[in-house]
Amino acid sequence: MRRDGFLRAGHLPTLIAALLYFDVSFMVWVLLGPIAPFLRDELHLTATQQGLLTAIPLLGGSLFRPVLGMIADRMGGRRTGLLGLTLTIVPLVTGWRFAHTIAHFYMLGFMLGIAGASFAVALPLASRWYPARYQGLAMGIAGAGNSGTLLATLFAPRMAERFGWPSAFAGALVPVMTVLAIFSVIAKDSPNRPAPASVRAYGALLRESDTLWLSFLYSLTFGGFVGFSSFLTTFFHEQYQVSRVDAGDFTTVVVVAGSLLRPVGGWLADRLGGYRLLVFLLGGFAMCVAAVAAGPSVRIAIVLLFIGMGLLGMGNGAVFQLVPQRFPTRMGLVTGVVGAAGGLGGFFLPMLLGVARDMTGRYNAGLFAVAAAFVLGVAVLLELGAAWSRRWAPDAVRQAGIYSYRGAVRGLAD
Repeated sequence: MRRDGFLRAGHLPTLIAALLYFDVSFMVWVLLGPIAPFLRDELHLTATQQGLLTAIPLLGGSLFRPVLGMIADRMGGRRTGLLGLTLTIVPLVTGWRFAHTIAHFYMLGFMLGIAGASFAVALPLASRWYPARYQGLAMGIAGAGNSGTLLATLFAPRMAERFGWPSAFAGALVPVMTVLAIFSVIAKDSPNRPAPASVRAYGALLRESDTLWLSFLYSLTFGGFVGFSSFLTTFFHEQYQVSRVDAGDFTTVVVVAGSLLRPVGGWLADRLGGYRLLVFLLGGFAMCVAAVAAGPSVRIAIVLLFIGMGLLGMGNGAVFQLVPQRFPTRMGLVTGVVGAAGGLGGFFLPMLLGVARDMTGRYNAGLFAVAAAFVLGVAVLLELGAAWSRRWAPDAVRQAGIYSYRGAVRGLAD
């Protein structure tokens, strides 16, 4: 694939706008995670309450994504992106000036889900400008906006330590308002935008088994990435007794792998096939998390999680290389549904780890449970290969790299 061919195939300013929109939105979406240790001390929270605090924005993102996706189908991605960025300002101002109790933070956390819903707008906005052969790379670049996590984990703990936790919300207003201005100038809707989908179309989509399987896979890759991004500051602080700022720095180091490697995952998926790549990525992450659950030193845990989050980042790109192969004419619909499942997976992860901490005093049992979920994901993929190789169009099977491992084993046995 020639780079100049990719640059000519789509609309680079819109791709950049989608990346920036997703980037600052992701920063806002996970903002409660890096400052959760500060809020726990001030509000005297249990580990379960702290887990819920970091998880609620992820649940909000899941619920708002289909809504923003339907609005984008009718209003266009550009206008919907402007609406989403404007609404994102509301919970930031609330956190800066008006939040003082755990109930307040649960409420504003849910409102932060509006930022998480940017996924259903930014990715279709970019995707519709590019042909099928460049979908993995285009979606990977736009999806690399999850690097906004780095801004949250690097700067929010420092601002909270020096100026108090309200300053983290005030500081986040600056990049959001800057991107709002840039987005309004350079983003443009593709002329290939499909007609708005009806509620009946969403219902029909949800009745298709492939929608549910792709949602399950994304709940593992993206849910794992965003769930750990939100909770790792708490994990490092409490599991290894490091300072809250150091815990944020460790999280930044770990998350950078997943943020930067998402485009690599899309690029590799374009060449190897998203299906084939996912089998190895899910299995590799399961091994990394199981090793962390065994209780290594903090340095080894950082290395393992760095590798694991990199695998998840590539897995996010791989899943969204599969989506346009299976649903080339319904990208807006599927992106909202699959993206919502990703946020839902992220919601359960901090909750699981918080409950495990309260019940056992450590996070090990929760981490082993996460590893088991990814092993299940590998088993599901291996089973799906046989079905997808029969049901999907031949070109889609080839581009997705679908391989029937079960059929290959049966052939060897014969």
